[in-house]
Amino acid sequence: MARIVGIVTTKRDSAGGGAPIFYAEDRAQLEAVAHLLEKVLDCAAHALNEDLFIVVDRH
Repeated sequence: MARIVGIVTTKRDSAGGGAPIFYAEDRAQLEAVAHLLEKVLDCAAHALNEDLFIVVDRH
């Protein structure tokens, strides 16, 4: 069963819910943080749009 373990966004009003939310200053930082979380958490980062990534655990 997959679960969202984190959200990374550049827009403060675009995300909510129970998962931790990480805010990035720009697109470059957004991608860097999402990919770092992907590696550290052994998960998968998925871009939902140009301002939002979700980090998903499938274990």
